[in-house]
Amino acid sequence: MALANASIDAASFSMIRLLSGAIILWLIVVITQKDTRLVHAGNWQSAFFLFLYVTGFSFAYIHLNTGIGALILFGAVQASMLIKAIISGERPNTLEWLGLVLALTGLTYLVMPGLTAPPLLASMLMSVAGVAWGFYSLQGRNNSAPLAATAGNFIRATPLAALVLLLSFQHIELTYKGAILAIASGSIASGVAYAVWYAALRELTATRAATLQLMVPVMAAIGGVIFLSESITTRLVIASSMILGGVAMVILGRKNHVQHP
Repeated sequence: MALANASIDAASFSMIRLLSGAIILWLIVVITQKDTRLVHAGNWQSAFFLFLYVTGFSFAYIHLNTGIGALILFGAVQASMLIKAIISGERPNTLEWLGLVLALTGLTYLVMPGLTAPPLLASMLMSVAGVAWGFYSLQGRNNSAPLAATAGNFIRATPLAALVLLLSFQHIELTYKGAILAIASGSIASGVAYAVWYAALRELTATRAATLQLMVPVMAAIGGVIFLSESITTRLVIASSMILGGVAMVILGRKNHVQHP
């Protein structure tokens, strides 16, 4: 809403989102874990991937509809994580391969040139954001204190976003509404949401958690229609079915692979 309506520029949005997210996550860790230091929480490599995700996301959404952006992001995240697993030596089964091919085909169809195709540069930026988030997720999956690590990564990523803001200060466009939306994105939709997500993961199997994430692009598209009067095109519906169906096949294939190694 902030970026589509030009209420704020992408660099300012990224900076405010990371800063507000860092503050709220720090407060959550302090309150729940009684730890004010966070000196050793997180690392600079993860922080860079987080920064790359937030920045690519912000600049891409200036020119992308909500549903399309979420779908590209989601597809890139899942594809990058599976490709990384293959490179690391994991051997997907037939269902996983078919799912990956179907999802990538849907992603390719979504950005193919045409009257309803999203802008290529914005699509590429969102893909980069998705790959960065995939690597960020892979790096943090074995962390024993994920909430503290996330807080530390947000803190480290903030000065990187400040550097981008400094380099683009001539293009700053900041309104009160845009700042409030950026703060909400960082503190509520990022900081508080991550805390809730980590709490929910304790009660969910990996397969169920991954399956629930299939709802994210659909919910984003519905939100775009309700709040931003965006239209749902035939291309979006077809691509969504292919990408989400492909990811579902990967999840089911992975579950069967774990149960029957």
